Amino acid sequence: MTPAASRVLPTLHRGPLRLGAATHTFMAGVPPSCRGRVKVLLDALDAFLGCPAPLLAYTPLTGEQWLRSLPDGVQPEAREVLATFRAFLRDGGWLDAARPVNQFD
Repeated sequence: MTPAASRVLPTLHRGPLRLGAATHTFMAGVPPSCRGRVKVLLDALDAFLGCPAPLLAYTPLTGEQWLRSLPDGVQPEAREVLATFRAFLRDGGWLDAARPVNQFD
């Protein structure tokens, strides 16, 4: 699963960026044949982190904790989704925008 490159960057916002907002934008680049399953997995991650979770609640460590909470048969697919989602967050500027230190004056 490789979503089309999305250049939609997070806009200025008030309060913490939410994982759900990033998921919504990410889903636009996911092929239609994969959308249902990817959405279920990312919604499960959001619920695990305390829906509605702030984006910064998702770290490599919390992602691993979530993966370990899943049944063994689901973990490989979920690991692939997380890797693609994390790359999207990093490359799309979501992680930088979520950090208060990077807020515009």
